[in-house]
Order: sequence, then C-alpha cells, then structure tokens
Amino acid sequence: MPEILPAIFLGHGNPMNALQDNRYTTGWRQIGKRLPRPKAILSISAHWYVPATGVTISTSPRTIHDFGGFPQELYQVQYPAPGDPDLARRVREILKPLDVRLDDTWGLDHGTWSVLKHVYPHADVPVVQLSIDETQPASFHFEVGKRLASLRGEGILIVGSGNLVHNLHAYAWGRLMPDPYDWAILFEQQAKEIMRAGEYKLLIDYESLGPEAMLSVPTPDHYLPMLYVVATTQAAEAISFPIEGVDGGSISMLAVQVG
Repeated sequence: MPEILPAIFLGHGNPMNALQDNRYTTGWRQIGKRLPRPKAILSISAHWYVPATGVTISTSPRTIHDFGGFPQELYQVQYPAPGDPDLARRVREILKPLDVRLDDTWGLDHGTWSVLKHVYPHADVPVVQLSIDETQPASFHFEVGKRLASLRGEGILIVGSGNLVHNLHAYAWGRLMPDPYDWAILFEQQAKEIMRAGEYKLLIDYESLGPEAMLSVPTPDHYLPMLYVVATTQAAEAISFPIEGVDGGSISMLAVQVG
C-alpha cells in the first residue's frame, strides 16, 4: 500500500525570508529533510487569489516576483523547479465538475518559492500551483481541499502557503516589536485548539469566532490555504505545529502539519 504523505501549511511571512537564515527558514529546511520525498508538490498560495479556479500546466513555470519595494537581490532569486502537466490534469479530473482552467500564464509566486527555496533548495521536485477563487466562501475551499486529499496517497505533497494571522496594517514595519499583539496570540491559540479537536466547521466559520478573528484575518487570502491543508485530514490523523512564532506583532508564522 503506498505511503500517505503528510500535508502541510507554511506561514510564509515576509518575502525576505527567501534570503534569510532565521528560525523560520531553519524550520522549513528541517521539514524538507524530515518529510518523505514527494513525486511532486501541489501548492495553494495566498498570492494566486483570482476570480477562478486554475492550475498551472507549464513544464517550466516562471519565478514570479509579485511584490514591490524590496532589495534588488530578492528580484534576482530564481526557483527553477519543473512543472508537472500530468498532475495539473489529474487535479482537474479530481475536481470535476468544477471548472478548473489549465493555466500556462501563471508560474510560481513568492508564496510558493520563498518557502520551497528552503524546503527543497535544489528545486528538483516538480511544482504545480492551484489558484484560490476569490469569489467563493471558505466552505467551498474546504470542500476542494477534501477532494484533493486522495493525492496524498499518490506521492503528492499538498502545501498551503499563507499566514494564519495576517494583518499588515498592524505590522511593525522597520520597528523593533518583540511581543505579538494579544489578539494575534489569542486567535492562534484558539485555532490550534480547534484543529486538535477536529472541529473544522469552526475554522470554516472563522468570522463568528469574535473580534480576535476579525483582526487576525481582515482578508481571507492568507487564511484560506490553511483550510485546504486541514481539509485533507484522514480519520485518526494527528495535527502538529512544527514551526511557531509571530513576526512583526501581527503575522503568524505557524506551520500546520497533517499526518
């Protein structure tokens, strides 16, 4: 019987993490060494947030520098992982009758490559990205994740990349702020308890979890990749948190591993 790979959500944080050596990037590298080597990766990134469901089909997806105002060194980073058109078509087949567009214009955005640069630094594992349909509710994204769960038994590593808590208005840009906001800590702890209990409906209905949730998730783009990952949970599987921490007071760097 084939091994069922874990699925993992990575809090990617600041794009500069692609170049830095810190406790988060060290944790990403350790994850890459610890996990069974996948045939390919299906990445759901906060930064491909569009009014449609698409999947990349390019054999050589481009490295997208989808940000501004950073040092030139960051724009020179390339992550030349191959694509996997067969996986893209497999995803489309699994998700029928949902209309999934095979996309040859997108590539790998920084939500994907800034973390994979550390997890698989040789860029030698094929990567396919799945877009997040911004017109759909959280329940839709959770159901898509559930339908993708079978890929874990086919040697595919499902990776969500975003941030459980992501409030840039409160972020300490260029300021020393060693302590996270109370609301960020409270919501992260609440979410972890919900995950451990398997009460995923509460995560889907996160807007009902109170003011801490609304401050932590002012927009859904960075939160939804986590739902894709936890939706793949199988019966009696454990959830763990291999990386923890809050950057700049308001960005959770929590990693969530299923299996």
